[in-house]
Amino acid sequence: MGAILTSLLYIEGDGKYLMLHRNKKEHDINEGKWIGVGGKFEDGESPEECAIREAREETGLSVFRPTFRGIVTFVSDRCPTEYMHLFTCTDFAGDLRDCDEGELAWVEKDRVPDLPLWEGDRIFLSLLAEGAPFFSLKLVYRGDTLIRATLDGRELSV
Repeated sequence: MGAILTSLLYIEGDGKYLMLHRNKKEHDINEGKWIGVGGKFEDGESPEECAIREAREETGLSVFRPTFRGIVTFVSDRCPTEYMHLFTCTDFAGDLRDCDEGELAWVEKDRVPDLPLWEGDRIFLSLLAEGAPFFSLKLVYRGDTLIRATLDGRELSV
């Protein structure tokens, strides 16, 4: 099975992130977790095109000029390696609609770490919060447990 290419987008407004509580989809590896919006590339899509399309499909919002913040490599003993292209965006329009993958909610950025998140998401959300330059983060999971993290080639303690 080949690697998976995805985009993940954190839409920002009024000091909040639009978060998706994954609680509707069957057999969802993200079940119960809070994440940004996004998904798998379609054939021929760029990372930005994927992020924009997924945001529209999952939220009803049109996003403009997402900022490419980093690449996150997920390695897991349960699924193929995923190369996630991470974006933030403050320029959007439209009306929020229901999402078939979970419940959408605007969450104060400083409250996001209190939500049920993947441990590795806490690392990249912290990098986003501190305005880190473009980064490459590798996260290695055994089951739901983060066992290794590497930022720009340097080992992090987990």
